[in-house]
Amino acid sequence: QVQLVESGGGLVQAGGSLSLSCKASGNVFLISTMGWYRQAPGKQRELVATFTTGGTTISADSVKGRVTIFRDDAKNTLYLEMNSLKPEDTAVYLCHASARLSIDRYLDVWGQGTLVTVSS
Repeated sequence: QVQLVESGGGLVQAGGSLSLSCKASGNVFLISTMGWYRQAPGKQRELVATFTTGGTTISADSVKGRVTIFRDDAKNTLYLEMNSLKPEDTAVYLCHASARLSIDRYLDVWGQGTLVTVSS
């Protein structure tokens, strides 16, 4: 199948920047889309930014203009650059991939997550 491993989280002051990366391995040819989600303590998991099947990107309103999602297909790696970070961006950031198993079957694959803490 597909495995995802995130890296790059850590502690940053408000207003700072942080870059995350997600390395995909295994049957990467199955991957249809990839994106970033986050989950703060006591809150539901939410979309941060993702590539669509058409190759475009979408991002949540809460982070629009502050994050950039991009990928290096040669390295099977997805990136998330975050700027002007706010304390409310504190969360575990999870890499997601949609693996296409057949014409109408997809599998959600998640990484283990990386913690981003933004101090005020």
